[in-house]
Amino acid sequence: MTPPVPAVLAELAALAIRSAAPGIPDGERANALGLTASLLAIAAETWDAAAHHLVEENQAIRALTGEVGRDENLRLTALQAENNRLREALITLQTRAESDGDEALQTRIWAELIISTDRRRLSTAPV
Repeated sequence: MTPPVPAVLAELAALAIRSAAPGIPDGERANALGLTASLLAIAAETWDAAAHHLVEENQAIRALTGEVGRDENLRLTALQAENNRLREALITLQTRAESDGDEALQTRIWAELIISTDRRRLSTAPV
């Protein structure tokens, strides 16, 4: 997840502390609290779906690359590390498909990338 949820939460904690300080103008406090509320809602949605999305993506990429295996460790850090590794393998596969002129494979790869993007779309996204 980019940015990482812990970094977002740390920034929100700092915003909350600054907003609680005496002498902060009402407008600044209201803006900070509104931003905090929005980001917390996004973080909650992202965090809730993160493992599910990574497992789905990892399975889809393994199917494309022909790798056999599954995610045994469901910790987000482990799933993300495996996703990063698999995406590197997907780049290599895409490069090979382009040089070989394998348009069917290129189409399958791009279809998965589109699905991957849709999978991560937030419920509040305008599109």
